[in-house]
Amino acid sequence: MIPLRDSTRSASFPIVTVVLIALNFFVFVSQLSLGPDEVERMFETWGLVPLDFKSGQIGAASYLPFISYMFLHGGWMHLLGNMWSLWLFGDNLEDRMGKWRFFFFYIICGIIAALVHCAVFSDSYIPVIGASGAVAGIMGAYFCMFKKARIFTYIPPLFFFNLPAWIFLGFWILSQVWGGTFAVFGYKNYSNVAFWAHIGGFAAGMILYRVFIKSNKEEFFDS
Repeated sequence: MIPLRDSTRSASFPIVTVVLIALNFFVFVSQLSLGPDEVERMFETWGLVPLDFKSGQIGAASYLPFISYMFLHGGWMHLLGNMWSLWLFGDNLEDRMGKWRFFFFYIICGIIAALVHCAVFSDSYIPVIGASGAVAGIMGAYFCMFKKARIFTYIPPLFFFNLPAWIFLGFWILSQVWGGTFAVFGYKNYSNVAFWAHIGGFAAGMILYRVFIKSNKEEFFDS
């Protein structure tokens, strides 16, 4: 399912959302100037490798990948999928939370997503990259805040539906739980996606969004 637009309009320009998208594109375009070996080293250094944190005997600077991993992507489709979801759902949250609260909400959801992935796959040496965990936090908050919103959705090859947000996002998180369950049991077809980062980010968004909203905007919920 591919979301094309939502029915909720924001009242202000989503500058933080735009800056986050621009930063992700800037980092990715910078990656394109590197050779394959350099990109691999970049992912190993700034991506999140769960095994590196298992012992806990690392310097404070070595925890930077809990943030930097959110700005690395493995390809155009990976980048565009995450950035489109951030644009589609992020503007409404930024409007309701305010600029700085939204920024910290995004980063915190990404960190929690990383922690959940590390907890589930603590022995993994494979770097985790991508904004998916942080974006999943945005989606989790949207799921709670805008249940009655409509998501105009394309389902390949020929179908278009105007789905309630709770159905679209509910189906999405169920698909992540499904994939995450198979990943835990070692099914190879599910091992290259950080499903538990998505699940952790989504749950974080659902739980934490009330801490970050501006109280004078609560009347907009369920719009």
